[in-house]
Amino acid sequence: MKEDQAVSALGALAHPQRLRVFRALVVAGPEGLTPSVLAGQMAVARNTLSFHLKELAHAGLVTAEQKGRNLIYRAEYGQMNGLIEYLTEHCCQGGVCEVSPSRCGG
Repeated sequence: MKEDQAVSALGALAHPQRLRVFRALVVAGPEGLTPSVLAGQMAVARNTLSFHLKELAHAGLVTAEQKGRNLIYRAEYGQMNGLIEYLTEHCCQGGVCEVSPSRCGG
């Protein structure tokens, strides 16, 4: 993943409602969810949800597939994993990361 892609993904996830939507799609797995189901789960208006899904799709974090009369939204796991890899690429100076309570301030 390139820096601009990471910035786009992080920007999309930097909104509480979009983060909740993305997490709901991750939990739903490969089957995905329709906007109606998502709106019900999130207790959010469909037009608001549509805006958030568009932002997540623009960042490459979700995909949409037309199935009959419905759209099915799915988390894009490749992009999610790419973001995680980007963020941890040089973790612990290239060594094995073993976080101890003293390193975490606890």
